[in-house]
Parts: sequence; structure tokens; C-alpha cells
Amino acid sequence: MILLLSGDVWSYSWLHCLIHAITLSNLLMKKIELHIQILIALALGLCFAMASIKLGWPSSWTIHYIKPLGTLFLNSLKMIAIPLVFGSLIVGITSIEDTTKFSRIGGKAFLLYAFSIIFSSALGLLVANIMQPGRVISQPTRDALLQLYSSKAEQHTTLFQEYATNNAGPLQFLIDLMPNNLFQALSNNSKLLQIVIAATLLSIALIRIPAEKRKPVVQFFAGVNAAIIELVRLIMRLAPIGVFALVASLLIEVAGNNQTNDVLEILYALIWYSATVLLALSIMTFGIYPIMMRLFTKQSYIHFLQQIRPAQLLAFTTSSTSAALPVTMDCVEKRLGVPEEISRFVLPLGATINMDGTAIYQGVAITFIAQALGVDLPLSTQLMLVANVALSSIGVAGVPGGAMVATTMILHSIGIPGAGLALILAPDRILDMCRTVTNITGDAVVTVIVASTEKK
Repeated sequence: MILLLSGDVWSYSWLHCLIHAITLSNLLMKKIELHIQILIALALGLCFAMASIKLGWPSSWTIHYIKPLGTLFLNSLKMIAIPLVFGSLIVGITSIEDTTKFSRIGGKAFLLYAFSIIFSSALGLLVANIMQPGRVISQPTRDALLQLYSSKAEQHTTLFQEYATNNAGPLQFLIDLMPNNLFQALSNNSKLLQIVIAATLLSIALIRIPAEKRKPVVQFFAGVNAAIIELVRLIMRLAPIGVFALVASLLIEVAGNNQTNDVLEILYALIWYSATVLLALSIMTFGIYPIMMRLFTKQSYIHFLQQIRPAQLLAFTTSSTSAALPVTMDCVEKRLGVPEEISRFVLPLGATINMDGTAIYQGVAITFIAQALGVDLPLSTQLMLVANVALSSIGVAGVPGGAMVATTMILHSIGIPGAGLALILAPDRILDMCRTVTNITGDAVVTVIVASTEKK
């Protein structure tokens, strides 16, 4: 009605057609599996974006009337991430009861995550040194990228400076592990690591008190957790619509108003960098993870990938580990048969401390920036980078773009100007989608391995 009163009849008619198309597609795809629906939505979003760019449709219409559908879907998943993590940890840990068994499961998960994140950091640096992506950037392209994205780079540098100002000592990261206000932490998705620590401590305390006092508390969180899981299923019915909207708006925003050959030339100059990141992610996802599965389980890795496909597709679309966590849990428990007592402890832990894809990306990105700016990275510096990347990727906010502040911090620590971040901002949104897939795949692999070693 508001649209009609404002005279925007064209927008209204298109929106009306879109609603009818969504309704029809829902009826047609009721019997199609969810991951197939998501793939169809990805393809349709891509086609719509290409047609919109090619035919010169106003990008503002997509941003104003299609993107909100994707944002609504993404916010719905983020809304339930923290209550799901908090409730799942309490239910999962208290169901173990035996503190010796809890210590054993936690120790296995931590060691596997530690190996995975350190190996990922080294892998990113190794592949970047072999591919040398920064050497192919010409001076004019470098200048153009610095000019185009300097303002965004300054924003991330400012965020890092604020972070550095508020963190006085080298052990500040230990202080940051413990929230000074639990309810404040529960209201912030970037504080997921604090939530894990608080929920773990509360669970241990519950195990130590008499059963008659523990039972009502655990039942309450079990009820909340069951309701959240059901809410996940309801939200996932909207996944195809959300995926279509996110993909279509993302591609149109990346193209922007400058759909000229100049932009294509700049993006083409970054293909080698993007290929380096994707190669390193592929080695981890299709090379290292299968070896880990082969060593510790009898599970077929192909079967494993088939079962977690919905979570991978959602992670790719949303670029958010936190948003994909509910679906990852569902896939691991329902499709792979991992007990809740293991998955609901190991997966939330992995979503906060195990960012393999992010570690790989940071290693390649920092090497790329150093090469492009002519900064030499000796072996001693690169060994230090492995440790820095591994530590900085722990606790990176599981939201789109969450790795940027951590990358700025590492650049600052080795004396590379923060403005160099502008060189990698153009393709970052697409690469963010890919590294999130590796992040959640690594979490699921470790969860299956822990369950297998526990004979579950």
C-alpha cells in the first residue's frame, strides 16, 4: 500500500511477482531435499544477478526489495546461535557426568583442533610462497586497488587501533576469555568464545552438585535446546529464499555501479591471489581432512561430505560459522549418528577456536600483501607468523568479515602498513564464503573423529 501511495508501481508489481514466484517454488520443491533446494537457489540467484547486470536493471531495487529477505534469514540464524551454543554445551556436558570422560573428550578435541589450526596456518604460508600471488600485481593495479579500497582499509585499521588501545598487556587475551557480564556476552555474537567458557564452567559446577538440585536446571536447558532445534527446522524452510536473496544481492553489490572493463581488469589482477587461497582451502578440505578421517575412523569421507552438504551450502551462502552451527549440529547428529553428548560440546568449541579456513586465508593474504608491497618475509618471520595466525584465528567472530581485524593486527605486528589491506578487499566477500565452508567442515571432521575414538 505504501509503495502504491508513493507511486512506485513498478517496484510493487515486481515484488508482487516475486512473492508469487516464491510461493510457487515452495509448492514445487516440497519433495526436493534441502541441499538440492539450496543449490537451485544458488543457481537462480546467480542467473538473476547476471541478468540484472547485463540488462541494466536498477541495483537499488535488488538492494531494497530482495536483499532484506536474505538479511532476515541470516539474522534468524544468528538469533538462535548463542542460545543454541549455551544450551547445547550445558546439556551435552552434564549428560557426560563422569568428569574423567569429559576431560578425555575435551582433551581429544583440543589436541585435534590445535593440530588442525597450526597445520592450516603453515599450509597457507607454504602455498602462498609457492604460488607467489603478490608478484603478478602491477604497480598501476596496486595503486588503483589502494585508491578504491583505502577507506575500507582505514575502517579495519581504526577497529584494530581501538582494540589495541583497550588491550594493554600481552596476557590481555586471557582476560578476554572470561566475560565480566554474562548477559552482555550473551547479547553479542562476537563473544562466542566467552559463552563457551561460561557454559563449560556452569556445566562443571552442575555436575558437582547433588542430582536433585541439578536435574531441574538441566531439564530447563534441555527444553530450551529442543525448542531451538525445532526453530532451526522452521527457519531452514526459508533457506532457499534466503540463499537466493543473499547470492543475488552479493553479486550485484560486488559489481556496483562500475560495471566497466576497468573493474574487470582490477578483479582479473586478483584472480591469482584468489586461486592461491582456493587451492590452499581445497588441499585442506579434500586432502588433509580425508587423511585424518582415514587414520582415526572407518567413515568414508565421500559419505561424510554427502551428509554435511546442507551445512556446507549454508556456510557458503551466509559466510558465518555461527549461522551455520545449528545446521552443522543437525547434520552431524541426525545424518552421521554422533551422540549429542559429544557433538554439543565439540562443535560449539570448534566454532570458536577452530578456524582452519580463516587461518589459511590469513597466511595467504599476509604473504600476498607483503609480496605486493615489496616487503621481504624471512623464514624466522614466517615461523612467527604461523604462531600469530594460529592464535589470532582462535575466537575470531564467526560472522562475515570477522577475520579482517585479526589480519590487520598481524600486519601491524610485522611492520606492514594497514593500508595494504585494501589489496585484498575486492574478492574478500567471495573468499569469506569459501573459507567458512572449510571452517565448519573441520569442526565436523574433529567431532566425528572424537566420537569414533570414543566408540560412539
